[in-house]
Amino acid sequence: MGSGVQEQRASLTQGEVLPLASSSQSEGLKQTRSVINSLFSGALAGAVAKTAVAPLDRTKIIFQVSSARFSAKEAYRLIYRTYLKEGFFSLWRGNSATMVRVIPYAAIQFCAHEQYKAVLGGYYGFQGNALPPVPRLLAGSMAGTTAAMMTYPLDMVRARMAVTPKEMYSNILHVFVRISREEGMKTLYRGFTPTILGVAPYAGLSFFTYETLKKFTAAASSPTHTERLAFGACAGLIGQSASYPLDVVRRRMQTAGVTGHTYRTILGTMREIVSEEGVIRGLYKGLSMNWVKGPIAVGISFTTFDLTQILLKKLHQMGYTTP
Repeated sequence: MGSGVQEQRASLTQGEVLPLASSSQSEGLKQTRSVINSLFSGALAGAVAKTAVAPLDRTKIIFQVSSARFSAKEAYRLIYRTYLKEGFFSLWRGNSATMVRVIPYAAIQFCAHEQYKAVLGGYYGFQGNALPPVPRLLAGSMAGTTAAMMTYPLDMVRARMAVTPKEMYSNILHVFVRISREEGMKTLYRGFTPTILGVAPYAGLSFFTYETLKKFTAAASSPTHTERLAFGACAGLIGQSASYPLDVVRRRMQTAGVTGHTYRTILGTMREIVSEEGVIRGLYKGLSMNWVKGPIAVGISFTTFDLTQILLKKLHQMGYTTP
């Protein structure tokens, strides 16, 4: 009889534990699926957005790293000359390096943003709801910083390929090898500090603006595709304008090895740019092009991410993905 009681207790214990284990496993699968969906959606968003504006991005970088005066007319002439001399697809030179960088960067940034939102939401008691302003800004800043730290050497390679003739570097691996041999491994992280200082306010303000604008319309109805594009464009305009001088400094430091300059510190680089070119024409060179390129890219990026997330959720509900 004692044996029967023990078996019954063992049976009850198992009956109590198994549902908990099943619930825990289900929660783990849900979390894993959320991370994978965010990574995929972010990667796709970054790739689509950057490819759409690649010719404008390359033109902006060329002006940023030179002392030539920027104007819309000169930018158009540069794009046209490049097309005549090197062909249509040369306008996307360096885009392969951009994709190698932007796909992991965007995937990590969007995924990190979702995770930081969940963590901060739990900490501040807003789990599942829109975060208050300060945590919302903080989540975006931390997401951008996390992505930049993990993919920085790829950004350096992309900048080098954008400003050099195709004879200098044959492919992405060639850039890594030549920089390592001729300039040292440290060069792969040149410009890292201004990048982090610039990406924190840029990503923070971009995500903050987009999430805030979405929150205002979500009370009435879900934002339309056009509204998402417009919200993303506003986010890109505000974020890039706030951090633009540090973007110029970053590009100068990244390409110093092929432009004949020696830029060692952020302040030193800023002083040299201002003394040679002035504040507006130096530190804000190409900003007007960024006001065209940036809103388009960020608008496409945020919209693609949201719509891909919505599509993946619908596919899961319809049973096309694993539970």
